[in-house]
Amino acid sequence: MNYRQFTIFLWLLVCLSVSSMADLNSEIRDLENQKIVLNNEIKKTNSKIKEAEKWSKEDANRYTILEKRYRDDLARRSSEIDSLNAKIKKIAGQVQAEKSKQSMAKNRTDRVQSKRNATLALMAEYCTKLEQQVEQTLPWDKETRLERVRSLLRDIQSKNASEEEAFSRLKVLIQEEIRFGDEVAIINAPLTRNNGEIINARILRIGNQWMVYTDDNYAVYGVLKRSLENGKIKYDWYETLTLSERDAVKFAIDEKQARKAPQMVTLPLSLSVSREGESK
Repeated sequence: MNYRQFTIFLWLLVCLSVSSMADLNSEIRDLENQKIVLNNEIKKTNSKIKEAEKWSKEDANRYTILEKRYRDDLARRSSEIDSLNAKIKKIAGQVQAEKSKQSMAKNRTDRVQSKRNATLALMAEYCTKLEQQVEQTLPWDKETRLERVRSLLRDIQSKNASEEEAFSRLKVLIQEEIRFGDEVAIINAPLTRNNGEIINARILRIGNQWMVYTDDNYAVYGVLKRSLENGKIKYDWYETLTLSERDAVKFAIDEKQARKAPQMVTLPLSLSVSREGESK
């Protein structure tokens, strides 16, 4: 090999070496860059790991705090529930005691009401008997007297009258009927005779058993007679009187009207009740 050839060879060798070194340097730079990238990623990863560890610790702390809080809250609520149960038990006892009182009061009220109902029923029975009695007495203001009794009976049966009111009204009605049976009264009023004739009459009532009348001219006389018809008491005027009976009726009426001095007089009166078909 001559010098020229050697020189060329050497130059080529140097060129190849330079090229190879450039490639290696480039590769090293690439690797350095990769290293830098990896280091950055490692740093990021370590940062994330540390952050994750921090979060884990914080979560653990939060969990511990929350767990304690929940347990404390549970204990508090359990204590409140126990307290509420105790209060409920106490109130339930009070309610039961009150129910017992109310039950006893209701029983007393029921007994009182039962007695009141029995009293009202008894007074209703008395009213019915009084009504029957008034039905059989003289036709003197009879409808008014009957209506007072029937009105009380209706109020008792419909419970529109308390036992106190019913007793008071019944007492008054009985007293009125007793007074009616004891008194002697006279009125001037129109009277329908048996023949249908209407006259002005002076009517004398003696208690609740007898009535006699005469007209203004002392021309017509009558005595009220009782008879039994279809099981009921019926009243009719008996006008066929003797002269002495007429004189007795006239004297009794004049005496009641203070036209005569008081003295004994015998009236043509009877307590007997004639039956259907019997002569009066």
